[in-house]
Amino acid sequence: MSAHNTGGEQVLRVSNLSSRYGKVSAVMDANLEVTRGSIVTVIGANGAGKSTLLNSIMGSLPRNASCTGSVQYQGAEIGHRAVEQRVEQGISLVPESRELFASMSVEDNLLLGGFRLYRAGKPGWRNTIEEVYDLFPRLRERKWQAAGTLSGGERQMLAVGRALMAQPRLLMLDEPSLGLAPLIVREIFQIISRLRSTGVGILLVEQNARAALQVADYGYVLETGEIVLEGPASDLANDPRVIESYLGLGTGKERMMA
Repeated sequence: MSAHNTGGEQVLRVSNLSSRYGKVSAVMDANLEVTRGSIVTVIGANGAGKSTLLNSIMGSLPRNASCTGSVQYQGAEIGHRAVEQRVEQGISLVPESRELFASMSVEDNLLLGGFRLYRAGKPGWRNTIEEVYDLFPRLRERKWQAAGTLSGGERQMLAVGRALMAQPRLLMLDEPSLGLAPLIVREIFQIISRLRSTGVGILLVEQNARAALQVADYGYVLETGEIVLEGPASDLANDPRVIESYLGLGTGKERMMA
């Protein structure tokens, strides 16, 4: 597969990745790549295999699942590594469920995100929290509030902020817009777009194709476990097949440009 995006340093390369649950295939022969400072999206309907793809890259598939193919992170094969090792090397996944500690404060949730750096004795790791608060001013306002009392949008901000506390080189987001009001979705995606400047490579999995393609540099379309289309996000947004299947009939193109 030809290299795409900004020609930057490759953070992730997935080659011929297939995942199955027992005898059921969930992902088949997926190939994709993410470069530093770029946003790559995988769009597809519910049940297309998007979350399975992320969990395969993360090494967090359930016990009854198997995975073949190659996952290279910063040029090294990591398919045999445990989830903990992948996290330690700088891969963060924000799952669809967000998995926050509801009874703990916003700030304590964030500090837990930086625990790996604390344990490694990395100097100045706590300073990242100020960067997170600059990105998400609402989290600063609510830093002593219990995470369980936040709105859906604030919980999503906290989940992304906590992942950033680990200073990842690859940030994977599973359906960040799920269950959020349109205005909040726009805000979350604006923040995701700003993350480019930190140099992190972002792999964004989304059912909301319109929002994802507006923010991404490059995109892949996943249907029943197979990548059926790929290209620069702006090309996909104008592709008749994508408009018809994912962006609403007829006026999809005009709405994308709105």
